Amino acid sequence: MSKFVPRPFIIAGPCGVESREQIMAAAEGISRTGVRMLRGGLWKPRTHPGSFEGVGEAGAQWLRDAGKATGMETATEVANAKHVEVVLKYGIDTVWIGARTTGNPFLVQEIADALKGTELPVLVKNPLVPDPELWIGAIERLAADGRQVCAVHRGFYFYGESLYRNAPFWQIPVELRRRMPEIPILCDPSHIGGERSLVKSLSQQAMALGFDGLMIEVHPDPDKALSDAAQQITPAELAQLLGSLKMRGNSAPGAEAAAALDSLRSDIDRIDSSLIDLLAERMKISEAIGEVKEKSGLTVLQTGRWNSVLAKVRALAQEKDLDESFITEVFNLIHRASMERQINK
Repeated sequence: MSKFVPRPFIIAGPCGVESREQIMAAAEGISRTGVRMLRGGLWKPRTHPGSFEGVGEAGAQWLRDAGKATGMETATEVANAKHVEVVLKYGIDTVWIGARTTGNPFLVQEIADALKGTELPVLVKNPLVPDPELWIGAIERLAADGRQVCAVHRGFYFYGESLYRNAPFWQIPVELRRRMPEIPILCDPSHIGGERSLVKSLSQQAMALGFDGLMIEVHPDPDKALSDAAQQITPAELAQLLGSLKMRGNSAPGAEAAAALDSLRSDIDRIDSSLIDLLAERMKISEAIGEVKEKSGLTVLQTGRWNSVLAKVRALAQEKDLDESFITEVFNLIHRASMERQINK
């Protein structure tokens, strides 16, 4: 039976263990919400040196004691074999692999080797880049000896403006669920949002998508946290969040709902077929345009024309109450495919 039940399975605790008093206060507040697993980072891999990088091994004793005092299991991040040795020495119950580590097969294998012969469950956060193969590969390495593994969606690096610290790219965990349905998936709304005001809405989105639980950063005094202060919430806010979650089941719908879904899905299938036909027709026209460009000595990319197309479809999107960024993304993909047809015809 999976360790990560019942649904929703919640892991909560501070970004980093800072002191015995801090982790004990966090554990006491979190345990009152009914959460049964306490998280706390001992080693904090920071982008720049000089910032708080964790208390290391000293914090393992504090984390373990806080868990025992409140009847909670404990979890911390490991990034190499030496970290695993410390975790085993102090009896930490679960470990997780951070985003930077997941993207490095050498480190993942080192950790997998260090864990051999133990039954320690492992949480695997998605890599920084939106590449499902890196994520799946890390899970496969860690699950090779039959241990329990759980995926954690914490968002992806995104260059440019975004509401989120890390772009959700929900399609990536959805693809993971399709390919590895037996692997539980938790959502880390703290790292996706980067702001505590976004944690609640992101948590609800994850539940609507059928995620198995949440991994949330909770600090007794978030504004004084030594790392990731902006995205941590208080134990009281955690209790409010958990009380407001609306769960959705994965069971079969009733007869009335099933009939309604079948009818609507039939409409979707018909529209999808029409979309494929229209896209095929569009590509044929693009090929013809490519031939004209080649004969005329024109480049495949015509920036003025493309800007005109984008402006037109964005205006149409507004008229039809469609998300402008969604339509832009769709037509960027269509445009790229059209150019490839013209280049490689």
